[in-house]
Amino acid sequence: MCINFDKISRPIVAGLLFTLIFATAYLSSCSSSKIASENDVRPVTDDLGRTVTIPTNITRVVSLAPNLTELVFAVGAGDKLVGVTTYCNYPPQAKEIAKVGDTQAPNIETIIALKPDLVLISTASQLEGTLSQLERQRIPVFVVAPKSLEDIVRSIRTLGKIFDIEDKAERAAVEVESQIRSVSENTSKREKPRVFMQISRDPLFTIGADSFLIDIIEKAGGEPVTKQIPTAYPRLSRETAAALKPDVIILTTSEDNAEPNDAFSNSPAMLNRKIYRLDADILSRPGPRSVIALSDIARLLHPDMAISQKAGY
Repeated sequence: MCINFDKISRPIVAGLLFTLIFATAYLSSCSSSKIASENDVRPVTDDLGRTVTIPTNITRVVSLAPNLTELVFAVGAGDKLVGVTTYCNYPPQAKEIAKVGDTQAPNIETIIALKPDLVLISTASQLEGTLSQLERQRIPVFVVAPKSLEDIVRSIRTLGKIFDIEDKAERAAVEVESQIRSVSENTSKREKPRVFMQISRDPLFTIGADSFLIDIIEKAGGEPVTKQIPTAYPRLSRETAAALKPDVIILTTSEDNAEPNDAFSNSPAMLNRKIYRLDADILSRPGPRSVIALSDIARLLHPDMAISQKAGY
């Protein structure tokens, strides 16, 4: 059917034209908004193999682990942190950032109130407790879980991509790689003493196959006596511990860990007084300062070896 505009009053024609123009503009606006929205986000893959959609420009981040806080500062994005855990005490600037609770039980309401573009977590167990609540608020959660020195380097590069500061991150990654290579090359052909790392005295906890500290001890020129024990931080019986007979025992500087467990009373380490204590924070955090742990352990195991060390950010 054709419309005879001659028989239609001018106001009606004007109304029809206005409606047509408005509809065209609205559809164009929707199309432009959709394109802009698609361009404002990007997919990235985290350490659990999850594809996470994150903003292109990230300005507000919450870190739920001390090692992740250190990694963020190491790549030059510390100014983007708006929330960290109560355990995040390094670098010193981290102490001034708003606290969101501890690592295993963060305050979700506090996190949401900080309006982060991204939340960084370090373990699958953290993911179970936070993901659903944060997803309802459309806050992306990204897992960074390094399990070796090489993984730490990879994490630095990944965070550089996330924050769009790949040049800074690459410089940090190359520096860490250089220190790892220097120590491991110097220790590769040396005799490897049997090393036990004690996390707590009673109950007796140590490091196991899934701990990144196994890799550090090996690259430092030692043989971790618990590398075949499943999980990251297993609890040992007295009988199992006594049978290990380590040449060296490394204690973390925890309050309950001032001396070796009695199970080691007849071990070569005790008889030869090869007992050492190292900073618990540096040992427990897979991050940029892990090269300090690497160098410190290498010096203890091979005191005649000259090892340079540089770790600052």
